[in-house]
Amino acid sequence: MSGPLRAVADVNVLVSAVRTPGGLCGRLVDEALAGHWRLVMSMQLIEELEMVLSRPAFRDRLGDEAIARFILGLVAIAELVDDPPPPKTQICRDPDDDYLISLAHAAGVDALVSGYRDVLVLDEPKHPICTPAIFLAKIGETGDA
Repeated sequence: MSGPLRAVADVNVLVSAVRTPGGLCGRLVDEALAGHWRLVMSMQLIEELEMVLSRPAFRDRLGDEAIARFILGLVAIAELVDDPPPPKTQICRDPDDDYLISLAHAAGVDALVSGYRDVLVLDEPKHPICTPAIFLAKIGETGDA
């Protein structure tokens, strides 16, 4: 295999990482920071992450400075790609999640890492959808972790 795996991580994975740095999602982000996999992001994903982390529950607990450092750190290591056009038909039960599938397709990533039940039930053989635990195991299988 040439180079590390490339993946889109959805917002809930990234929020879990900042809330619990020593947890599973935190370890996943640490592996990206170490270069063991390549995080792929678009402006829509970054803006959603900023919106979620700007909620009082996160701002009060984490602080504006820590949130800003986290987002800037992700953007610094991420492969930034253009936002894909919206899909012609609804893909997920929650249409707000359709952009994740479109982003994974448009960027040609190796995986979409998600904890959303509505996303995990989709069958995407070209761009597998997996939980953070499964993706962390895949990184280990490639010998990069």
